[in-house]
Amino acid sequence: MKIMINGTPTETRAETLAAVLEELGFGDAKVATAVNEDFVPAAQRGQVSLAPGDRVEIVTPRQGG
Repeated sequence: MKIMINGTPTETRAETLAAVLEELGFGDAKVATAVNEDFVPAAQRGQVSLAPGDRVEIVTPRQGG
């Protein structure tokens, strides 16, 4: 299915947010996530189903100053 990840059209076989994170190599990384502009806590990612056209945002923390 085709979804948008951080504004980029992406083809995925993942059916949940947790699965798409795993597919993209984020695994257990500390990231913030949202689907269709709704924040998704880490504990709920496995229960959030994805559908074609969904917009997923993945934000990683950065250090610096």
